[in-house]
Amino acid sequence: QVQLVESGGGLVQAGGSLRLSCAASGSTISNYAMGWFRQAPGKERVFVATISGSTRNTYYADSVKGRFTMARDNARNTVYLQMNSLKPEDTAVYYCARGRGPFVDCSQSGYRYWGQGTQVTVSA
Repeated sequence: QVQLVESGGGLVQAGGSLRLSCAASGSTISNYAMGWFRQAPGKERVFVATISGSTRNTYYADSVKGRFTMARDNARNTVYLQMNSLKPEDTAVYYCARGRGPFVDCSQSGYRYWGQGTQVTVSA
C-alpha cells in the first residue's frame, strides 16, 4: 500500500514557474519509476514526465520537453516536477503516480498507485 500526496500547485502567470512535489508514504519508491500526468477540464489524463527507479533516466512528453524537469530524492521518498516557462495550455490537475517496475513508462497502465492531484492554473 502506497500513498502519494502532491503539493505545490497554484496560480501563476504565463512564463512563470512552479515546482510540484509528490511525497510517498507506506513504502519506499526507490526501486520504482515515478510519473507525472495531467488532466485539463473536459479532457483525458495525459502523460507529462517519468523518471526511472535507479538510474534516474527521464522521459518527457513533447509538449513539455525543454520546459519541465523531473527529479527524485529517494532519501525523502519524494519526486518533483520543476515547471518553467508555463503556458495557459499547461493548466490542469497534475497527478503523481508510482510505476509497476523500475523503468520509465509513458502509459498510464504502467502505474499502480496514484495521488489525488494538485491544481495548476496558468493565466494569460
